[in-house]
Amino acid sequence: MNIKFYRLAGTGLLFFLLLFSGSALKAQFNKTHWATDGYQYYLMDGDQLVELDTRDSAKKTVLLTKEMLTPAGKPALRVENFYISDDGQKVLIFTNSKRVWRYNTRGDYWVYDLTAKTLKQLGTARPASSLMFAKLSPDGTKAGYVSEHNVYVQDLATGSEKQLTADGTKKLINGTFDWVYEEEFDCRDGFRWSPDSRAIAYWQIDASKIKNYEMLNTTDSIYPYVVPVEYPVAGEDPSSCKIGVVDVSTAKTTWIDVPGDPIQHYIPRMEWAKNPNQLILQQLNREQNDSKLIIANVSNGTTAVIHDEQARAWIDAGDGRDPIGWNWLSKGKSFLWLSEKDGWRHMYKIDLEGKETLITKGNYDVIDLTLIDDAGGYIYFMASPENATQKYLYRVKIKGGNAERVSPADEPGTHEYEISPNGKIALHSFSNIYTPHTSEVVSLPDNKHISGKLIKLNQAAKNKPEFFKVKTVDGVEMDGWMVKPTNFDSTKKYPVVFYVYSEPAGATVTDSWGSGRNFLYTGNMADDGYIYVSLDNRGTPAPKGADWRKFIYKNIGLVNIEDQAMGAKEILKWPFVDSTRVAVWGWSGGGSCTLNLMFQHPEIYKTGIAIAAVGWQLTYDNIYQERYMGVPIDDASRAVFIKGSPITYAKNLKGNLLYIHGTGDDNVHYKNAEMLINELVKYNRQFELMSFPNRSHGIFEGPGTTTYLRTLYTKYLREHCPSGGR
Repeated sequence: MNIKFYRLAGTGLLFFLLLFSGSALKAQFNKTHWATDGYQYYLMDGDQLVELDTRDSAKKTVLLTKEMLTPAGKPALRVENFYISDDGQKVLIFTNSKRVWRYNTRGDYWVYDLTAKTLKQLGTARPASSLMFAKLSPDGTKAGYVSEHNVYVQDLATGSEKQLTADGTKKLINGTFDWVYEEEFDCRDGFRWSPDSRAIAYWQIDASKIKNYEMLNTTDSIYPYVVPVEYPVAGEDPSSCKIGVVDVSTAKTTWIDVPGDPIQHYIPRMEWAKNPNQLILQQLNREQNDSKLIIANVSNGTTAVIHDEQARAWIDAGDGRDPIGWNWLSKGKSFLWLSEKDGWRHMYKIDLEGKETLITKGNYDVIDLTLIDDAGGYIYFMASPENATQKYLYRVKIKGGNAERVSPADEPGTHEYEISPNGKIALHSFSNIYTPHTSEVVSLPDNKHISGKLIKLNQAAKNKPEFFKVKTVDGVEMDGWMVKPTNFDSTKKYPVVFYVYSEPAGATVTDSWGSGRNFLYTGNMADDGYIYVSLDNRGTPAPKGADWRKFIYKNIGLVNIEDQAMGAKEILKWPFVDSTRVAVWGWSGGGSCTLNLMFQHPEIYKTGIAIAAVGWQLTYDNIYQERYMGVPIDDASRAVFIKGSPITYAKNLKGNLLYIHGTGDDNVHYKNAEMLINELVKYNRQFELMSFPNRSHGIFEGPGTTTYLRTLYTKYLREHCPSGGR
C-alpha cells in the first residue's frame, strides 16, 4: 500500500487515491531537476525543455527545442521524463512508456548530446518500450538500463551495447523487482552505478518458487485467457533476494555475501557507500522487526553489520522517502537514519563503524527528511509537533540541538518543499483543508517569497470543513474533520456519512486540500444535506509517536474497528446527527474497514459501500500483511488474521451493503469478493454486488468506468441513506 500521508513508502491499498487525484505519475516522477548551482532548474514547457532561474521569473533559456527533439523521419518525442548528466552536457529522455502494474516504468530512452548536437536512441536492438530505469554513468560516457529482466550497458560514443546479465527470465529478475517488492517497498529501480562508472550493483530476485495468482481476462478476446501474477500471500515464503556487482568491462558478477537466509530476509535499500569499493544496504527479517545496516566489500563480497535495531512491532524500511539514495554526511563518513526506538521518530547520525548520535530530541516525530545542507551545517525536515494533521518545514544543526520552524506561522496547514542542492532556494507548496494548493519560490532559511503566486488563505471557503477531536469510552482521543450541510440548521437532524481507511498505510484526517471532499459523490454532499466525517484511529500513520502507530500490531480488523465505532458513537450523541441514517464507505483497506464496521457494529452503521476490500487477510500479500500481523506459520498465529477478517463476521450483516470489486485486481484479488459472497449467501444476508470486468484495483480502465462508479455510489447512498435535515 502507498501514498504520502505520513510517509511515502509503499502500498497499493491506497493507489486509488492517486488515480482520482490525477497524480499517479506525479508520485513516481515529480522530482525537480535542479541545475548544479541550485539556482536554476529544468522543466518541459510545451514541446521544449527550458531552464528557469529562481532569482528571475522572467528569465527562461531554451535547452532543447521541438526540432532538436525530433528524430530523423519520425515525429517529435513526447517527453515523459528527463534527466541531465552531472556535467550538464547530456539529456536522457524517457518516452513511449508502458504501464507496469502501478506506474509507467517501461518505455524508450533517447540521449541528446548538447555538445555534439545529436539525438540517439538507446537499446535499439531491444524490443520497443522494453527499457527500464535507464541512467547515465557518473562520468557521462555510458548508459545502463534493464530490459526483459537483464541489465545492459551502452557506450554513448560508439553506440555499442553490452549485456551484463544473461540469466534473466520472468521469474529470475535482474535489476528490478517482483510484484510484491514493488507494491510494498516501493522498489522498482533495481540497479546502481558505481561512483567510478566501472561497475553496476543490482538486485536479483528469484521468484521461481512463488505461486502465481491466475487472473482470468474474459473481455479482451473471444476465449478467456489467464493472466498470471507472482503473488506470495501471507504465510507463503517470499522470493529469494541477493545483491550482485557486475564489472562493466568483463560482465563478471561478484555476489555479496549477505548474512542470513536470502528467502527469509528482505533487502529494501541498497546504495554505493560514496566510494567504488563499498556498498551499504538495509536488511529486514521476514517479520520486519529486525533491521540491520550492512557494509559490503565489493572486491571480495564480504560484509559487516554496523547497526542492528530490533523492535516489538514492525520497523519501517528506509527513511520514509523514495527508496533511492542514502542520506550521507561529511562526504560519506556518516549518514542519517530515522528510528522510533525511543518512542518518537527521530534522526540519528551513524558512522561507518556503527557509532550513533541522536540529532533531534523531544516528543515529536520527524515526518521525513528534506535536505542535508552539509556545507551550511543544517538538516531540513518535515514535522508537526503541535498538530498531527499538519506538516511544516523545520531545520536543526547537524550536530544536534533544538529544531527551529522555517514554515511561516501564519500559514496553518500542510507544507511541501523541494529544496535546491545549495539549500538557499526552495519550491514551496502550501494547502490546507479549505485552501487549494499554491506554489511559490522562496529563499531559505527565511522562507521569503521570491516568485510565484502569493499564498492567501481561503477563509471564506463555502462549506469549510471543521476539525474536531473526539474521545471514546476507552479514553482514545482521535482527530477528525466534518463538513456540515449547506444552510445548516442546528435544530434539525442530518444523515452522517463516514469515510474510512484506518490501516497503517494511510491517514485520512490531514489539514490539506482534498480532505473533506468525497471524490466519488456526484454533486455536492453538503448542498444535498449530508454531514461528511472522517476519523483517524490508532494505527494510522499520524505523527503522534510510535505507540499510537504501533498499537494496531497484530490487531488489524479489531483495534481500528473498535476505535472507529466508539468514535462514531460519540458523534451520534451530537444533537444534529440522525442515528437512523448512518453510512460508511471506504476503498481497499477502507473497504475492509467498512465491511468490519457493518458486520461487527450493525447497531451503528445502517448503510455501507465497500470497494476492493480485503475480506480475508490470509489472501493478501506477505510483505504487507506479515509486517502488521506477524507471520502465520501455525493455527495460533493464523488466528489473529482470521479474527480481524470481515468474512469472519459477515453473518452479522443487518443493514444495506453495496460491494464493488474489479475482476482484474492484481492487488486485492477478486477471490476476496467471491469468498465474501459465499459467506453472505450461506447466512442469507442480502446485499448488492457490482463487479467491474477486468478492472484493476483502481477501477478506472475502460470508457465510462469512472462515471458509472460515481453514479452507482451516489445513487445507492441517496436511496439507502436519504439526505436532508429532518
